[in-house]
Amino acid sequence: MNTLSQESLDLIFTHARTHNGWKNQPVADELLQKIYDHMKWGPTSANASPARIVFVKSQAAKDKLIPCMAPGNAEKTKAAPVTAIIAEDMEFYEKLPKLFPHADARAWFVGNSELIEKTAFRNSSLQGAYFMIAARAFGLDCGPMSGFDNAKVDAAFFGGTKWRSNFVCNLGYGDPAKLYPRSPRLSFDEACRVL
Repeated sequence: MNTLSQESLDLIFTHARTHNGWKNQPVADELLQKIYDHMKWGPTSANASPARIVFVKSQAAKDKLIPCMAPGNAEKTKAAPVTAIIAEDMEFYEKLPKLFPHADARAWFVGNSELIEKTAFRNSSLQGAYFMIAARAFGLDCGPMSGFDNAKVDAAFFGGTKWRSNFVCNLGYGDPAKLYPRSPRLSFDEACRVL
């Protein structure tokens, strides 16, 4: 059975931290593409793959994003080399003839707004988690946040589209000197049941 080494598990999970401070070190576009090209293989319902990602790197794009952030998240976002806006495409089902060709999966969603909403949110959130795992696997640190104004982000970046922001994630090479003490996690017995 193939498994990851403990070193790899430490990189992705055990030793990984949510970063608030960033080194002045750029992140190459080629690395962002490599991250996407790996995270896209994570499973989603009916292979729907509703996540869409905007990588905010330029000063002009940052100037649009910073006013959308909650006050406590603005400076860390300004300092991050890249901020990924993880969005959900509310017309993801239009891609299903390509992504799920062995059934008429598009018909399951057309006109069913409740199913569209639930599927887009659940699966774009899953893909956002895959994204962070892939970013960490390629040596980047992550700072995911939900402290921002979704409506402002959507107006600034997704006007005229069916994309809608889910959460944002700062990316780069974290400054360990700016980490908070690590918070605890629930134990297996507190969080899990085996029936």
